[in-house]
Amino acid sequence: MADPNLGVLLFIPYRHMEQRIIAALNASGYPITAAQAHVSQRIGDAGSRLGELAEAASTTKQNAGFLVDQLEKQGYVERAPDPGDARARLIRTTARGREAVAAAAEVEAAIEREWREHLGAEGTERLRAALLKLREITDPYA
Repeated sequence: MADPNLGVLLFIPYRHMEQRIIAALNASGYPITAAQAHVSQRIGDAGSRLGELAEAASTTKQNAGFLVDQLEKQGYVERAPDPGDARARLIRTTARGREAVAAAAEVEAAIEREWREHLGAEGTERLRAALLKLREITDPYA
């Protein structure tokens, strides 16, 4: 692709970061797939309902449920009663899940340092400002 559109140019660094984080987690004893990560990274601090996770991850409730089942078997999440609705369950991150999140954050920070070295401080801040401005019209969860 000689002249990629902006969407592709935004996706390439995201994919690079995601692949490196997933590889590092797997190498560190936290096996997880990209699909599982897409769901798990959307769990709120107090927990989230399955439907909320499915919507935020742009997947079906059935697929989100399948991924949550896998995450639960691996010890990253747990299901707990929802104090606001006795019929509902919340998906919450476990201690092991928080360990994996911390490990991922270390890799993320290292990648951002690499990008900052490549772009320079001013270039990095301009990119961040432009992306934050673009988020205003593209992120329904902002």
